[in-house]
Amino acid sequence: MEVRATTTSEVRRVAFYDDPLFRQHDPGPGHPEKADRVDAVAEAGERLQARLLFRKPRPATREELLRVHDAAYLDQVAATAGRVVRLDPDTQTSARSHEVALLAAGAVVDAVDRVLAGEIDRAFCCVRPPGHHAERDRAMGFCLYNSVAVAAAHALARGLKRVLVIDFDVHHGNGTQHIFEKDPRVLYLSSHAFPFYPGTGALDEIGEGKGRGYTVNFPLPSGCGDAEYARVYRELAVPVGRAFDPELLIVSAGYDPGAGDPISPMNVTANGFAEVARACLATADGAAKGRAIFALEGGYHLQNLEEGTLASLHALLDDPPAVPVPRAPDDPSFDRLLAAYRKALAPHWPTLATR
Repeated sequence: MEVRATTTSEVRRVAFYDDPLFRQHDPGPGHPEKADRVDAVAEAGERLQARLLFRKPRPATREELLRVHDAAYLDQVAATAGRVVRLDPDTQTSARSHEVALLAAGAVVDAVDRVLAGEIDRAFCCVRPPGHHAERDRAMGFCLYNSVAVAAAHALARGLKRVLVIDFDVHHGNGTQHIFEKDPRVLYLSSHAFPFYPGTGALDEIGEGKGRGYTVNFPLPSGCGDAEYARVYRELAVPVGRAFDPELLIVSAGYDPGAGDPISPMNVTANGFAEVARACLATADGAAKGRAIFALEGGYHLQNLEEGTLASLHALLDDPPAVPVPRAPDDPSFDRLLAAYRKALAPHWPTLATR
């Protein structure tokens, strides 16, 4: 499937959320999730400043957080204010971490409100710490509050019936999957390295109960680059997303599939991230009317972060890709992998059986 940029006679109103407070979370010396990350992302925003609407976030409320997190867990994280506390082997707070995490979740929630109000069409939230590993009741994998899950739940509370969450971080978003795995109103679709941290995201993880079929995982082998990601998104993610026909798209934008990332086995370039972003947006062509919010997750190579973010921003603005990713040459092993995806998912998404 070829994914074309949306054509429109109107200029897309794309908001860019950032705040100096995001630099105040310190997970410890030598930790890859450092403040320089948001500086790199913000630099991409500055390169397009004349075309973006810069917005300041507000903190998420307890009511908003309680839609996806347990009260006892909120109390546990709030109790870290002013202190250094290790919550799991990879996740540590500093004096202002709780405050920063509230602002990260609040940024994505505010973007939902402004998109649904028609004030903006799309948004990119330059936030940290990341969120997609955070479970209902515990911190995990650098994450405190699951910002994207909080935002998706907020959209449902605002009356939406179908919200699509796409996660292209190299690590599977276990927290987001588990929070919504029984809810057919949220389709969670993830591409990620497998087997890899956190060990979840196998192809047969498809949701539970009424949510069965509304979790879609594309576990990828190490070494995948632009061509492989383009095929997965063009041939599988786009048709599934369009069949779901979301009213809003929220993207967990992790740039750690980038080549050279210190904690990733993948080889995606800026061109690949552009292709993935455009494919994500193609799923929002119907009821969503192009409405989409990207929120920063992982990515630990600063140049990749800036270039990947810039590629995503161009896609959000409906700019054509600078260098389209060509169709990959035939690869029997990858063909077999895609065939396995189709076989497993076609009972829930018949559109894949006809391709």
